[in-house]
Amino acid sequence: MDNNENKAPLIVKISTQIVDKRNAFFLIYTILVIFCLFSRSWVNINDDITSYLPETTETRQGLIIMEEEFTTYGSAKIMISNITYEHALSIKEDLEAIEGVSEIKFDESEDHFKLASALFLITFEGEDKDEITQNAMKEVLAYIEDYDHYVSSTITEDSVASLEAEIKVVLIVAVFIILGVLFFTSKTYMEIPVLVLTFGVAAILNMGTHFFYGEISFISNSIAVVLQLALAIDYAIILCHRFTEERENLPAREAAIKALSKAIPEISSSSLTTISGLMALMFMQYRLGFDMGLVLIKALLFSLLVVFTLMPGLLMVFSNAMDKTVHKNFVPKITKWGNFVVKTKYIIPPLFIILVIGAFYLSNKTNYVYGYSTLTTVKQNESQIAKKKIDETFGSNNLLAVIVPAGNYELEGKLLRAFEELEITETTTGLANSKVDDRYYVTDKLNPRQFAELTDIDIEVSNLLYRAYAIEQGAYSKLVNGLDEYAVPLIDIFIFLYDQKEAGYFTLSDELETEITDLYEKLSEGKAQLESDNYSRLLLNLNMPEEGEIAFNWLDKIHDIAYQYYDNIYFAGATTSDNDLGIFFAKDNIIISVLSGLFVMIILLFTFKSSGLPVLLVLTIQGSIWINFSFPVIQNINIFFMSYLVVTSIQMGATIDYAIVITSRYMELKKCMPINEAMIESLNQAFPTIITSGTILASAGILIGRITSDYAIASIGTCLGRGTIISLILVMGVLPQTLLFGDKIIEKTAFVLKRRGLISTHRGSLRMNGRLQGYISGYVDGEIKGTIRGEVKGLVEVGSISDKNKALSAKEDENDEKIK
Repeated sequence: MDNNENKAPLIVKISTQIVDKRNAFFLIYTILVIFCLFSRSWVNINDDITSYLPETTETRQGLIIMEEEFTTYGSAKIMISNITYEHALSIKEDLEAIEGVSEIKFDESEDHFKLASALFLITFEGEDKDEITQNAMKEVLAYIEDYDHYVSSTITEDSVASLEAEIKVVLIVAVFIILGVLFFTSKTYMEIPVLVLTFGVAAILNMGTHFFYGEISFISNSIAVVLQLALAIDYAIILCHRFTEERENLPAREAAIKALSKAIPEISSSSLTTISGLMALMFMQYRLGFDMGLVLIKALLFSLLVVFTLMPGLLMVFSNAMDKTVHKNFVPKITKWGNFVVKTKYIIPPLFIILVIGAFYLSNKTNYVYGYSTLTTVKQNESQIAKKKIDETFGSNNLLAVIVPAGNYELEGKLLRAFEELEITETTTGLANSKVDDRYYVTDKLNPRQFAELTDIDIEVSNLLYRAYAIEQGAYSKLVNGLDEYAVPLIDIFIFLYDQKEAGYFTLSDELETEITDLYEKLSEGKAQLESDNYSRLLLNLNMPEEGEIAFNWLDKIHDIAYQYYDNIYFAGATTSDNDLGIFFAKDNIIISVLSGLFVMIILLFTFKSSGLPVLLVLTIQGSIWINFSFPVIQNINIFFMSYLVVTSIQMGATIDYAIVITSRYMELKKCMPINEAMIESLNQAFPTIITSGTILASAGILIGRITSDYAIASIGTCLGRGTIISLILVMGVLPQTLLFGDKIIEKTAFVLKRRGLISTHRGSLRMNGRLQGYISGYVDGEIKGTIRGEVKGLVEVGSISDKNKALSAKEDENDEKIK
């Protein structure tokens, strides 16, 4: 027995237990499915991709500080078109009267009124998710319902829910496409329910166990189920086809056991290539790659588990129905294509080399972007449409937050004035440049007399207030030297006044108390947004692109200016985030490329036991990726950086699977027939599997790209769909010629170098003594001693084979010679 036969009993034993214990597996999976239908809602979805930046980046540090130290009130941009300016003013007054609306910025400048359109910048009294903000926003939307309006706000935008609805549509359409593909490539109609049930259980288990991670990204959550369907359906198809083949000669139980024992090693080795590509994502410094790799690998592992343990039982249950619904094979033979492949084996490989060189050059010119500002999608949701309309009418703004140590208003003012001198600066906002009236900023230092004049209170009251403030601050020297020159920042003394009034230490007139209360509320809101106990936040509204060389150069200049005033500064904004992502992309791209290539080479090396063959395969695999990412350069469009990283891993895994299907069959068949005939037969045998898998994966990618509105996910889908089609073309139209062209390299670089003997054909009454590998009216690989009647076509590795009649004639001639 050969090595595979020696291992077979253990695999057969495991397979037998799985098939015989099928009812137990049915019960277990029923319980798990019911549990996962409930637990799938337990997972927390993270829709902020900046949270996956390492905590050492300035963007992440800045965002953490802003979240912990500052209050960010809910806001909304609302554009109402086809109205007059007077009508817009009336709308503003009505909206300001809504409870929960804190402030509305609107004036007659072109920043707010243009082309019969009014832009209202609304600030609410609470944060986005606060009840007061949500209720106020509902009233605002109800008020403007009858107007031609566009709303851009994170308050109303539920990107996760919107994306989930879109993915459901993708999944429904994908299911119909898959059913059509399976109908075309299946051998019996009733195998389709088996495949659908198998995948359905695997998908539910995967979605229902996301909560173990605590939190996953919205990208992983959205694409996992579709990609699981596209990637893992192969495993179920392989086992199903094995079962139908064995069912022709065996009862259902024995056929299921034998099919499973053969499919386990085949499917396991195939899945390794895809898993290795996804594992490379997990080594990214940008932790979104780890999140996606973890979720997708779990999806594949669940698919493997369900195929190995549930599907055999389903095949048993549906076996009779499958026997009754056998139909004609709709997948045609591609012998003509195989003949073309053989004839062009010296033409296509050199042309492919030229194509790969050109693709490599173009793919390195791809313009990768790290934000959404320059990306477009086929489908756009209401928020995207509104933002685009507002930006087209009033222009877009690029907001940058600069966080500096608190406590030095004078230094903050100098820094803000330095920023204001930049040609890209439209507005700056900070406590140090916020005015109370035409005379004073809120951070200006006022003495008792100046404060009394500003607030219209008695000088004696003002002196008393300053004396109390000095005592609280421990500034006793000011009491000794006199309060006339004691200057205190206006915001500090004013808030102290309000606190003292509330405590009952001061009594003010009703009119003054109302004015002070209103002013206090505004100052408190501003202070909560712009200053904490430890930090001050400066906001820059910049007239520059969100990303790109120009934006990043300006960001460097802003850094240089800020560090002239402070040593410890943090920045947060779209530009800083994109800049950080760009830095990590350069590093992560190298990591993924090296690890993916290393994993692939190791898997191929031990799969085919040849050092030359992996090189030929990797050339096709990497070539497909370079060609895929040449298209954005030709089309002059930008590509989201995560699209490249994710699609590279998935496309590489899928292409390897297709390449292994053809190569393994070719390597096996060429042992018993000429290499040209072996390649033609390999293509015929591999075509149904490859076309089924490739069509499903390409369809899933294209659907994601055209139906989802999220820029990152749509970009991944588009690149994946296009890449899969390219991989199919190369695997069927370039790889076969490459294998034929490099056959001598494959033979010479095999781990065990064996001279491939001549394949010969014998007919008639034959005498065999030795080892034969080939066909005797059916394939044989073993030691044979005896007489064979029929046709023998194969390779004799040890011993000899001869025509029995010729041997008898030769024996008689030899006897005659002896007699003579």
